[in-house]
Amino acid sequence: MAAGESEKTEKITINLGLVDLGQIDLLVQEGFYTNRTDFIRTAIRTQLATRGEVLDKTVSRRTLTLGNCYYTRRDLEEIRETGQMIHIRVLGLATIAVDVSPQLALDTIASVEVLGAFRAPTAVKAVLADRTA
Repeated sequence: MAAGESEKTEKITINLGLVDLGQIDLLVQEGFYTNRTDFIRTAIRTQLATRGEVLDKTVSRRTLTLGNCYYTRRDLEEIRETGQMIHIRVLGLATIAVDVSPQLALDTIASVEVLGAFRAPTAVKAVLADRTA
């Protein structure tokens, strides 16, 4: 994994039936895939590609930001200065910087909806718990 790539991925665990797992192993042994992970990633990407149009429409309808969003302390301070609050809606990765205080988060973040991964200081996540979908 390249440097910085671990920040762009999230580890998941799945349970598979033994027959399915055996079939995957056979495909790996025959050289179709480099390993189980390669097979699973390819299968997931194939499924997502077949649903691409539906995903695009849903992202647009729900006004989700697609990709990675990073909120710095300065970003949130500027929002606080305007007297506004933001709604974080991300399909991908949403990150709040480690130097963001819980109070700054409460003052500026009205809601959090993340389909993917939400990374923030533990105290910030705690104060935003009732605002997180």
